Amino acid sequence: MSLTGTPFLYTLIALCVAAVALPLVLWSRVRGPGIVRAAARLLMVLFAQGTAVALVFTMVNNSNQLYDSWGDLLGTSDHVQEAADLGASGTGGIALEKLPKVKQTFRQGKGPGMRAEGGVLVTHLKGRVSGVHAEVNVWLPPQYHEPAYRNHRFPVVEVLPGYPGSSKAWYGTMDAPEQLAPLMRSGQIEPFIIVSPRTTLLPGKDTGCANIPGKVNADSWISIDVPKMVMDNFRAQAAPDGWAVAGYSAGAHCAAKLAVAHPDRYRAAVSMSGYNDPAAVPQSLAGKSPALRAANNPYVLLKEARVPPRVALYLSGQPKDGYEAALALQRVAKAPTTVDVVFIPSSAGGHTMALWKPQVVPAFRWLTEVMGGPQPARTAPGATPLAPSTAGSKRAELASGTASREDAARRP
Repeated sequence: MSLTGTPFLYTLIALCVAAVALPLVLWSRVRGPGIVRAAARLLMVLFAQGTAVALVFTMVNNSNQLYDSWGDLLGTSDHVQEAADLGASGTGGIALEKLPKVKQTFRQGKGPGMRAEGGVLVTHLKGRVSGVHAEVNVWLPPQYHEPAYRNHRFPVVEVLPGYPGSSKAWYGTMDAPEQLAPLMRSGQIEPFIIVSPRTTLLPGKDTGCANIPGKVNADSWISIDVPKMVMDNFRAQAAPDGWAVAGYSAGAHCAAKLAVAHPDRYRAAVSMSGYNDPAAVPQSLAGKSPALRAANNPYVLLKEARVPPRVALYLSGQPKDGYEAALALQRVAKAPTTVDVVFIPSSAGGHTMALWKPQVVPAFRWLTEVMGGPQPARTAPGATPLAPSTAGSKRAELASGTASREDAARRP
């Protein structure tokens, strides 16, 4: 029975009802010695508490899409077949242009948001370079199947969840297709292909989107294997000009790091509530040594770059949750690197999906601008950078980055 499936949820609800009814019916009817009656009643109490905790956990998990499967939850899911030393390039000396085309079979995705706005296609990809074998989700924009676009190649955004996090989260909890499809149809936002690969690759560990010989080649999985598969199977634009990467929390750190480290693979990155030092997450494999921390810290990479990368960064955050890290990147960035920092006031909420979901549309408006598509007005509702005031704003409007730092300081 699937961890995130409806049958499991309904089973838990039924068990919770039974757990409440059981003591009401049997409490005074238990027979036998006192110790037996006490043990039976204790078991009924523990059963009621256990089912209640399980139901609450499942509802929270389904709402935030933290764990996709029992393997993810129990720490038994390993998606790394091999982790060779691929060197600084992450290719292991492989001539990528000479690799044969990757031909994949796709199925209709299941779960929250996976059937919305045309549905999400899912495939199991065996990464030829990285040694990672895992699922990849692909959502095609409304125009993809229209006759007028039959020869058109579409820009791509890879979207990454936090840790722990499901590869389905951007389609479900974040509602990216439902938010973006109407704006794509109206021409306000570029029709992007949205790709979400699995990022939880090792049990109980955050890979930090890093290449670590002998453990995991997460960087090469996300930035080489997945893009090649997408370009081989769909009418996707070539890298780097047609590719961007976006994420929240741990995925935000990855997005900034991947774009800064690989300007030959990405033109832009969106980071929501990100951080620079991978050691900020105790489970991060990239934070286990000074060398790994430096190699996977976008601040260090930008500061020490001999040639500033030609990438654009959209960095949003709250005080002590991404904002300071964003300002640090802005300070060390040099042309042609560009950094737009969006301040999110504390009144918008904390480090949750409710904070990041309203930022999807502003972030994709920004991506449309920097990647050369239609140019929505900066003054349009939800546009970035910051609007002048938070007066009368709803929480979702605050979270979308329409609040100024000065006005936010005057709000509770």
